[in-house]
Amino acid sequence: MKEHKGMRPQDIVILLKLIIDGGQDIRIKDLSSRLFISASEVCESLNRSTIAGLLDPANKEVNIEAFLKFLEFGLPYVFPAQLGPVKQGLYTAHSESSLYLSFSSEDKLVWADEQGKERGQSIIPLYPTVVKAVKKDRILYKVLALCDIIRIGNTADKNKAVWQLREVLQNKGAYI
Repeated sequence: MKEHKGMRPQDIVILLKLIIDGGQDIRIKDLSSRLFISASEVCESLNRSTIAGLLDPANKEVNIEAFLKFLEFGLPYVFPAQLGPVKQGLYTAHSESSLYLSFSSEDKLVWADEQGKERGQSIIPLYPTVVKAVKKDRILYKVLALCDIIRIGNTADKNKAVWQLREVLQNKGAYI
């Protein structure tokens, strides 16, 4: 087994996608094409997640409880979101349409995207290809927006986001 050199932001995206697509026989090339992440990056990510105890290598099943704890307690510190300038893009965090009424902030937050129709203060997504991937996967979009709330929200919003994320992930996306 390789040496663990710490988690990377794409590991979060890949683990979320594995959970969402759970029950299917997912191959590295499928994850690669669905997430627009190279196959070698996906392979390395799966290795890091296995070493961290977040993934069972035999069946590619994510340890959801451990992963949720990592998201709740580690995500805002390991991969904090920083607000950038106002840009055109795709809504994220509490600004995402299905989450907008559930959270307290009035600020509009976006992942920058030249084809995006919304405007707001920008947040750099966990991985550069996230915007492309979420345009093809509504569930992935919602869970990554919830992750952004955890990365940037106040305590009450973070707690609510963790609760919603738990519902979605434990039901393998059927909640949405």
